[in-house]
Amino acid sequence: MRLAFLGTPDFAVAALARLVEAGHDIVCVYSQPPAPRGRGQALKPSPVHAFAEAHGLAVRTPASMRDPAEIAAFKALNLDAAAVVAFGQILPAEVLEAPRLGSFNLHGSLLPRWRGAAPIQRAVMAGDPVTGVQVMRMTEGLDEGPVLAAETLRIGPLDTAGTVHDRMAAAGAELLARTLDAVGRGEAVETPQAEEGVTYAKKIRSKEARLAWDRPGVEVDRKIRGLSPFPGAWFEAPGEKGPVRVKALLSRYEDAAGAPGELLDDELLVACGEGAVRLLRVQREGKGPQDAEVFLRGFPLKRATILR
Repeated sequence: MRLAFLGTPDFAVAALARLVEAGHDIVCVYSQPPAPRGRGQALKPSPVHAFAEAHGLAVRTPASMRDPAEIAAFKALNLDAAAVVAFGQILPAEVLEAPRLGSFNLHGSLLPRWRGAAPIQRAVMAGDPVTGVQVMRMTEGLDEGPVLAAETLRIGPLDTAGTVHDRMAAAGAELLARTLDAVGRGEAVETPQAEEGVTYAKKIRSKEARLAWDRPGVEVDRKIRGLSPFPGAWFEAPGEKGPVRVKALLSRYEDAAGAPGELLDDELLVACGEGAVRLLRVQREGKGPQDAEVFLRGFPLKRATILR
């Protein structure tokens, strides 16, 4: 089929690669405009943009798909379908309805749970035991369209948003390819979403990342794993020259008690408002991620230390 692909982050790259492999005619790839990254803040293309250019695909990076000129250019592509994976813009009806067969979105949750921007992180933070990936027909409402295909994924006690993301990206790429094939053959079945159980996955804000040790340990553990690897939940540890910011990247809940923020042993078991969390992987300010054992060799924190 003649397809346009609209996507931006790493999550979308696997899906684009699979559609290229499947032999579809990807006539144009749309991605968010290059953004400043790194220490020098040089403008760099998104992961999808970079992949598309490396594979000789035409790329457009409009600031807004509501621009009349962009809408006209999209319509002129004479598409069979459009595939949308974490593009990052709300698309107007004129764009969604331009392809002959419609526009289809790969979404990282089991709708109608976790509509919106951060479904993977919110599922881990909420303690959901199961999540999934779905392909839906896009409508003007936020992630409200009928579902064509789904695949479930379990969230384990040591899963992070990062590990779920990687499994979901791989599963989603295959699911999208199979679903678009079915759409092309006229065999896809669309099921309206349930009206009950709707939740929204709000965008992760930086102010959410600071840990509060007076919260229940189960909640703290889920927050750590849900915000890993990015932006990373953080706390402050006492250093020789003042407080040092440390990101917690992996943890495990344990049944132990103490004053909130108190280290209960020499191996990063931290008391919470109820229960405790064992920090398994951390990242000190200015350093790379480290397992707790390696971190403590360079930055020892002893029992009874209070973490802020």
